[in-house]
Amino acid sequence: MPIDAEKALAAEPRSTRISWGHKDVQLYHLGIGAGFGPDRPDAATDPAELRYTLESRLQVLPSFATVAGAGMGVVGGLSSPGIDIDLAAVLHGGQSVRVHRPIPVKGGAEVTSKVAAVYDKGKAAVLVLRTEAADEEGPLWTNDAQIYVRGEGGFGGERGPSERAAYPAIAPNHIVRRPIRPDQALLYRLSGDWNPLHADPEFAALAGFDRPILHGLCTYGITLKAVADTVLGGDVTRIRSYRTRFTGIVFPGETLSIEMWTSESQVRVEVRAVERDNAMVLGDTFVEHS
Repeated sequence: MPIDAEKALAAEPRSTRISWGHKDVQLYHLGIGAGFGPDRPDAATDPAELRYTLESRLQVLPSFATVAGAGMGVVGGLSSPGIDIDLAAVLHGGQSVRVHRPIPVKGGAEVTSKVAAVYDKGKAAVLVLRTEAADEEGPLWTNDAQIYVRGEGGFGGERGPSERAAYPAIAPNHIVRRPIRPDQALLYRLSGDWNPLHADPEFAALAGFDRPILHGLCTYGITLKAVADTVLGGDVTRIRSYRTRFTGIVFPGETLSIEMWTSESQVRVEVRAVERDNAMVLGDTFVEHS
């Protein structure tokens, strides 16, 4: 059944209540590689890592917003009126997070989800699923997930934005490498993304991969942590927003090369898979900061 863009956009937002505590935050940080470094025997006890793993020093990386409440906002968006799609045709094309203030280590929020835009790309449709979280003190974060749905285009809607940022003409200010644990996807999925594509070799084969792939949002979190640690002195409260476009896959056990171009209030980032001829996996990636 084709997407009914008019119906989807007119639908009332769906709301749900979520909560989290320090264990959820610590598990997420471990899932994106906190405390791990095969060339750093002291990584688990490094004070720079303990701010992600030890409850008495804990801070919350803004990308935690993508998994808070097990990521129920995106699920709510995909079940909106007018959206009747085959999940096998769905690809996560991009993600953005804007934090309105630092995320508390322990808290709860009302999360509303809606379809913010529907674009017609011809052979595919793009849904922008927006989730907004607020607590008693006001707005906490806004997430936008760009979801490509193959075979659902051609309905005569707006094509939407398609500009790509030009690759920087100068060398990056920083290049850091982040190894991916062989069991990284198994650990990350405990934060709520149970898609067997990231764990079951048989399911991965049905999807056309020779082995399970890493969650795109895991790469997303690993990258933001690298930027915070390299450019912002580990102070995650300076991060205002973070957006990316998923351009390729990552396999557990590979190494990410994270290239950063810095300016006064922004870091431009490109991420590549070292072992596959530096194939790009994240493009058009920007971190806005104070």
